[in-house]
Amino acid sequence: MKLLIQRDGYAFDPVLRKWYRYRIELPCIGTSNWFIASSYGMVCFMDNDSRSEICICNPITKTYRKLEEPPGLKVSDYSALAISVNRESHCYTVAIVKSKQVPENFVQWDISIHLYNSENATWVTSLTEVLMGWRGGNESVICNGMLCFLVYSTGGGQPVNRHALIAYNMSNHSSQGSLTRNFIPVPFSLTCGRLMNLKEKLVMVGGIGKPDRPDIIKGIGIWLLKDKKWEEIARMPHKFFQGFGEFDDVFASSGADDLIYIQSYGGPALLIFDVNHKQWKWSQKCPVGKRFPLQLFTGFCFEARLEIAP
Repeated sequence: MKLLIQRDGYAFDPVLRKWYRYRIELPCIGTSNWFIASSYGMVCFMDNDSRSEICICNPITKTYRKLEEPPGLKVSDYSALAISVNRESHCYTVAIVKSKQVPENFVQWDISIHLYNSENATWVTSLTEVLMGWRGGNESVICNGMLCFLVYSTGGGQPVNRHALIAYNMSNHSSQGSLTRNFIPVPFSLTCGRLMNLKEKLVMVGGIGKPDRPDIIKGIGIWLLKDKKWEEIARMPHKFFQGFGEFDDVFASSGADDLIYIQSYGGPALLIFDVNHKQWKWSQKCPVGKRFPLQLFTGFCFEARLEIAP
């Protein structure tokens, strides 16, 4: 069963198309905002303040483990979190990509990759490098043994590309090759770009910026990485795009199996795209209500498993 869960709110079951009241209550999760990543029954939380508190948990069984503080920069401008669980051994890998601007140099950015393996319960800094003209961000995912993360132009890259994908092979830690050898341009100027692992296929969702105003989106697209190129597999029909109300460049998306969920931060409406059948449909209306005008809603996909323990 794949669920879309809000940390304090409701869980949506796509099989029964029903919402359930749900609240994640674990001692390792405080009131801070959190980066969240999930894989096969496990959910990983990293606090947004220090970005050094990391907790692995199974929200169904309420078991958890707090990891040691990751190495590398104590303070980074951007941090991207990803987790991958082996379905046979149940061992897991946590990956953090840290990015920090070189002092007094807007074009150069320090990038470092840190990996945690549950088998030996240790962190390894597998790569450090300086990117010229690109910075890291907050978006990454593990797919087919590759750590994939988005980077953003700082003015020194190609003018036609504002975004790009970097893929790092986690199975070959001894290779300290340049990250940019697996540098894959993104076809559009995107907002709210999100990477997803859908059955070991790398999918990206993002808002397509207008040519003259790239910060204002004219639609939402979905792309599949195929032969090191992005192939557009769907674009949100205008009737659904309008259904978000006052829709600008702020929306959230997540995915699991063959389903992608898209929602506006300003409201609880949830749009579902079925990758197999190329169908768009609204979920049943979420029963959550706003407590104050600026309250925002977001969530994440989670595969409910009872046998997984951190």
